[in-house]
Amino acid sequence: MKIQDLFKQAVDNKASDIHLVVGLKPVIRIDGQLKVLDKEDKVTNKDLQEEAFSILNEQQKKRFLSEYDFDFSYALKSGERFRVNLHYEKNNIGLVARIIQEEKPALEDIGMPEITQDLLQSRQGLILVTGPTGCGKSTTLSSMIQYINNNRRCNIITLEDPIEFLFHPEKSIIIQRQLGSDMTSFASGLKHVLRQDPDVVMVGEMRDLETIAATITLAETGHLVLATLHTYSAAQTVDRMIDIFPPHQQSQIRSQISNTLKAVFSQRLLTRSDDQGRIAAREIMINNPAIANLIRENKIAQIKNTIETSKEKGMITMDSDIKNLYKEKIVDKDEAKSNMHNPDSLK
Repeated sequence: MKIQDLFKQAVDNKASDIHLVVGLKPVIRIDGQLKVLDKEDKVTNKDLQEEAFSILNEQQKKRFLSEYDFDFSYALKSGERFRVNLHYEKNNIGLVARIIQEEKPALEDIGMPEITQDLLQSRQGLILVTGPTGCGKSTTLSSMIQYINNNRRCNIITLEDPIEFLFHPEKSIIIQRQLGSDMTSFASGLKHVLRQDPDVVMVGEMRDLETIAATITLAETGHLVLATLHTYSAAQTVDRMIDIFPPHQQSQIRSQISNTLKAVFSQRLLTRSDDQGRIAAREIMINNPAIANLIRENKIAQIKNTIETSKEKGMITMDSDIKNLYKEKIVDKDEAKSNMHNPDSLK
């Protein structure tokens, strides 16, 4: 088993991910579906350890052996790049790699609404892209960064784990920092980023209280911040950000979020009915006086109703967007229903 050959197979098959599990044949994911590489041998712990360690340097190897989990980026000699996770499973090494597409799609290529461009002209505030793992959050963020890069003169700083899309300066300066090699933690990176004269900051993932607090503060102090969270809706996103703080701080945090939050894009990927890959469905919440008031008054449960009645302001619920995809025959009925909060509303 040569890991470079398996990575190349995944690329040639237009897969999004590759899974190497001891005792199983290699598995790739294509358009959301898992496919076994039947011609390959079953993965052994010895072979996987040798191959995995062959693409790590000594520092990375020591970190993995001490922490038992390690994320890093890797590139083939032919240029294809991967986001790789190494971990242990039943005392065996496991590997999952995400193929990073070199091309950064434009906002319109991934179906982002026109209001996104207006939001990205903001000089300060917080824009969140949320959704489950593998829903295209990184692609959406990269499209946003590339739009700013093409249209504004800014100092853009990204904090990532690991660096995925590589950006080349156009109108903007772009500094990309990687967890583990360029900073010790997201919170640490955010703490020092103010000394680096940023206009726009991208936070790969808001994982803990310290990172969320630093991100909110950064968005308050004259910076546009783009970040991700593993949440399924705008309301859950706001709840998650507030609930991570101790009760005595939550009133203050609600006030800060109501003032700094610009928008939440919650997305998931659906299989197209024409078998031409997948398409994103999105819930879009734009922070306006009505939304801000609900956040301040801790009436988060009412956010969905406000989104439903604010279509003319650019907002849409997940179910409504999925219904539109179904009406346009982009997804079939079963796929639409399986991804809706209220499938019975689809006629």
